[in-house]
Amino acid sequence: MPINPPNNPINRVIRFCLENKLVVVLFMGLLVLWGIMVAPFDWKTEHLPRDPVPVDAIPDIGENQQIVFTSWMGRSPQDIEDQITYPLTTALLGLPAVKTVRSYSMFGFSSIYIIFKEEAEFYWSRSRILEKLNSLPSGTLPSGAVPQLGPDATALGQVFWYTLEGMNPAGEPSGGWDLEELRSTQDWYVRYALQGVDGVAEVASIGGFVKEYQIDVDPDALRTFGIPLHEVFNAVRGSNIDVGARTIEINAVEYVIRGLGFIENLDDLRKTVITSRDNVPITLEQIATIQFGPALRRGALDKAGAEAVGGVVVTRYGENPLAVIQRVKAKIAEISPGLPKKTLADGTVSQVQIVPFYDRTQLINETLGTLEDAVRQQILVTIIVVVLMLLHLRSAALISGVLPLAVLFAFIGMKVFGVDANVVALSGIAIAIGTIVDMGVVLIENILKHRDEAAPDDDRLEVVYRACTEVAGAVVTAVLTTVISFLPVFTMEAAEGKLFRPLAYTKTFALVGSIVVALTVIPPLAHWFIAGKFRAQWSKIGLWSGAAVLGLVGPFALDWFPGWLGLVLIGTAAFHLLGDRLAPKLRRGILFSFSFIVALMVTFWLAADWKPLGPEQHVHNIVFVLLAVGGLLGLIWIFIHFYGAILALLLRIKLLFLTACSLIVLFGFTVWLGADKVFSWAPEFVQKSRAYVALTHAVPGLGKEFMPALDEVSYLLMPTTMPHASIGEVMDVLRKQGMAINAIPEVELAVGKLGRVESPLDPAPISMIETIITYKSEFITDEAGHILTFAFDESADAFERDTAGELIPDEDGKPFRQWRDEIRRPDDIWDEIVAAAAIPGTTSAPKLQPIAARIVMLQSGMRAPMGLKVYGPDLETIETVALEIEGLLKEVPAIKAEAVLADRIVGKPYLEIDIDREAIARYGIKIAMVQDVIEVAIGGKQITTTVEGRERYGVRVRYQRELRDSIESIDSILVASPDGAQIPLRELATINYLRGPQVIKSEDTFLVGYVIFDQRDGYAEVEVVEQAKALLQDRIDDGQLNIPAGVSYKFTGSYENQVRAEKRLSIVLPIALFAIWLILYFQFKRTATTLLVFSGILFAWSGGFILLWLYAQPWFLDFSFFGHNLRDLFQMGTINLSVAVWVGFLALFGIATDNGVIVCTYLQQVFRDKNPQTLAEIRAATIEAGTRRARPAMMTSATTILALLPVLTSVGRGSDIMVPMAIPSFGGMLLAILTIFVVPVLYCTIEEFRLRFLPATVSPTPTHQRD
Repeated sequence: MPINPPNNPINRVIRFCLENKLVVVLFMGLLVLWGIMVAPFDWKTEHLPRDPVPVDAIPDIGENQQIVFTSWMGRSPQDIEDQITYPLTTALLGLPAVKTVRSYSMFGFSSIYIIFKEEAEFYWSRSRILEKLNSLPSGTLPSGAVPQLGPDATALGQVFWYTLEGMNPAGEPSGGWDLEELRSTQDWYVRYALQGVDGVAEVASIGGFVKEYQIDVDPDALRTFGIPLHEVFNAVRGSNIDVGARTIEINAVEYVIRGLGFIENLDDLRKTVITSRDNVPITLEQIATIQFGPALRRGALDKAGAEAVGGVVVTRYGENPLAVIQRVKAKIAEISPGLPKKTLADGTVSQVQIVPFYDRTQLINETLGTLEDAVRQQILVTIIVVVLMLLHLRSAALISGVLPLAVLFAFIGMKVFGVDANVVALSGIAIAIGTIVDMGVVLIENILKHRDEAAPDDDRLEVVYRACTEVAGAVVTAVLTTVISFLPVFTMEAAEGKLFRPLAYTKTFALVGSIVVALTVIPPLAHWFIAGKFRAQWSKIGLWSGAAVLGLVGPFALDWFPGWLGLVLIGTAAFHLLGDRLAPKLRRGILFSFSFIVALMVTFWLAADWKPLGPEQHVHNIVFVLLAVGGLLGLIWIFIHFYGAILALLLRIKLLFLTACSLIVLFGFTVWLGADKVFSWAPEFVQKSRAYVALTHAVPGLGKEFMPALDEVSYLLMPTTMPHASIGEVMDVLRKQGMAINAIPEVELAVGKLGRVESPLDPAPISMIETIITYKSEFITDEAGHILTFAFDESADAFERDTAGELIPDEDGKPFRQWRDEIRRPDDIWDEIVAAAAIPGTTSAPKLQPIAARIVMLQSGMRAPMGLKVYGPDLETIETVALEIEGLLKEVPAIKAEAVLADRIVGKPYLEIDIDREAIARYGIKIAMVQDVIEVAIGGKQITTTVEGRERYGVRVRYQRELRDSIESIDSILVASPDGAQIPLRELATINYLRGPQVIKSEDTFLVGYVIFDQRDGYAEVEVVEQAKALLQDRIDDGQLNIPAGVSYKFTGSYENQVRAEKRLSIVLPIALFAIWLILYFQFKRTATTLLVFSGILFAWSGGFILLWLYAQPWFLDFSFFGHNLRDLFQMGTINLSVAVWVGFLALFGIATDNGVIVCTYLQQVFRDKNPQTLAEIRAATIEAGTRRARPAMMTSATTILALLPVLTSVGRGSDIMVPMAIPSFGGMLLAILTIFVVPVLYCTIEEFRLRFLPATVSPTPTHQRD
């Protein structure tokens, strides 16, 4: 008689769902609808409102920072540092939760970055800064310098860059617009239109010329008329004013009075009266040249060698970047018809159009497409595995249904808990697919066994209930261990926490969803479709007739419905409607054959969707999928079939088997730490032996880095020119680089900028060049990154084209490769870019990508992934030490010598006008009067601003250019004395030439300089920094590097994230493993049994490290399959131990114990029921229990392993992060298969030990109940 299951909460939930199926159906409907509404993918639903989870390519892992920006135009970096940056920095350091304050003083502005601790809320920190700025004591800053808080965004929010270009009606460039016109359109129309889009924090302008009214004063005319310069100021300022005179009432009508006096054109300025002499008015045009001209600019934009005007859209903090970009594009479409247009001399109508050159939408869509493809392919793989392992289609359908429901549950969790979607977060779902399926596999497999063993008259609901409750505890335990294994990820902080905590959330949501679905949805559906009986013949006929109709109509009514699925439904319906008339043997044969046919059809579907060997290799893809999936399943079938015999053999040679397993574990740890560390205890003569030396070279240990780079399909080239270069010189370099880079065939478009955009987010000097280079994909793809195929003429060995010369799409054609034959990877394109951009007078640049570069600069302030900061008492000392370190770092083997660059801090030419106080005292002239003349005569001074409708332009007064463009002419500038005499400046001051700073950098008020560098291929980040540290310390010790008093240095960069994460993991990981052990202990109530199950983690750990090592071995899988090298197919090469790899291991630890839990649970049950008392009985019971659980254990392993195959071969956007996470799980689960042998062998060994040495414990109480 069956034993009644205990009445615990889990069992009560299962019974409730079995008895209330309508509630379950409603729950499923709610789950599906809600999940579709919030899914991050761009699903089009006509009748269902959508509120998707926010989406970006990668998470914003920059520092929690705010920016205080202060403009003080015309002032030198030293003035900015002394009078603005330093006082503000000292004040802001006192804010609560501040971690550090990083500042930059440049020509005309100060930019201060306040980095807060991670726990500080973003908008709370902004309010604290505003409070501090509003409470600054009077006199802290000079008059005219007003600090402002930067936009509520980070530089990573720069998601959309564009240019303004003249286009003809056909959409072709037509020109006809000068840079001033385009800049005015950008500043006063486009910028504000886009600024009003929901979610946009800022739209900043770059390039072109800002129009300005320029009054170039003639000093000779001033002297002739006896007019001091301040009277010109007052006259200009007084000529640009409107007034209001309240209202008057005339004939019961109220009139508003306005006095119009704003400047509207140049003539208004020309007619401005300054003063009068002998009743003769002296106007402005008599003493000055008045014209339009460009304002001083500190940035420019170049597109393919031509200067351009553009802007950048920055998303607000916490907004959905994809949604914001879509809204921006909608606004552009709305305003485009109203943009200015003109008719050119040749009759062409040219209209200004907004042309994007960097749009993150493509990267986001391709990243989502890669993940969507991986999840879809994983579902197909699991269907094949389940169908072939169970040979039961309805069971396979139920198990496959768990996947989408669990994924939708994860989307709901992301929406509720505010977890944004990105490549890392959604990878949590991708690597959890196998585990999600495991829940359904274990339940369904046990239901089938209980159904087959049940008597014909048994209540089928009770049969399902007993089957589910029997394994429910093991299933929940397995999920809990997986969830607990991710606790270390939840404890990560800073950049690594922002990067991987979303992944931990999504994986947890998916696993919780899988257990909820497994325990609430599968039991009632299994009762309906697997174990249940039709109460009436008409219900059976109705059900399967409906399935047949769906199969017949579906392919014609629904676009996504494949024809073969319709055939499967029709065949299944026919089989169940006519099956009762068939002989049992024939029925079983048809059932098995049909299962194989379905598996084969799904395999064809998988091959067509996966395309591992290329989109045109249809047959080769099918063969590869059949061999890969079928081969592994074949091995698993062999394992299952001969499991009992293999286990019986291993029980006879336990010592030999366990020794071999121990050696495997030891080798895994050796791969991780390196043979030198693991065997450091070996005697000296052993360490000097050839075998030991060979071992240390073959197994040196794994390198360490923070994260593998995400392929963004674009590069960011950031060289610098010399500090003394003028904006014209830098513009010439930028133009030449732009033309050279755009000439590279693989480059889609290159747009470069020098200096800064008009935004606090971009504190770049004019010597800095940033060129965004978008390169073509290797093959032509669609928006989601799927490779397209085109008609190919085999006889002509060429692609067919239409009359317009365009390729002709053809599903049966070939992909069109856009790269030259010698270009094999994106790194080759980068080498071409570097070669093309090599221009004398520019520095080299580290390999960067737009998003990665922004993240690096946000974290460290440097424009390189790693570098060194030199702190010192003054700029000259810092530069001297930095240059010495630059030379030494070029000697480090792991560092690219050409990429080492120290800041040239003191290299900007300065002309300092040193006023002689005694000289001006003799003439009765005040310092302020001389300074006003210097400021206005040379630099010019903006006196007022015109109001022209919505547009505003400055009015600037200065000396004529020829009187201020040389030292001699500056010497001759006249200063008016109180008695009206005009004194040359050379009589009042001396002009000195010296070298000064272009940028002054500081951290927490301490001056700092940077030395940036980049790693050579084949080296890991941490290894590079360790080599550099060691070399500098050696040079200090031997006296070659002298560090002066007050100078210090420290290395910084993304490697710090890896080091910090490793330290945190070293503390939290043991705690998580102990928590897993506790959960297992509560399940089995035996220390020994818990340790047996826990041994699976050791094998999984070793398997993951061994596969990482094999990936780096050039001989591993170095052979071709249908002309495709398998190492290239699986993207094999050196895989460093990054945080992504560690996350893969954490995912592995949770599932590595599943097989042990499944096997041990039944071992306990069998030993409890049989209570074996002899050696033979113990071994027989062990073999029986192991054999009973071999199939579900192998099925869970097979689904986990095979589900990762599409991820391992993925080459789409985002695969750079998914693959390193999948490798440890794949290798670990391959080796963790051993646990279905190790656990029974160890269990049997313990029981035999008890029998031989503790006979008193054998009877009457079964040993499984004792510790």
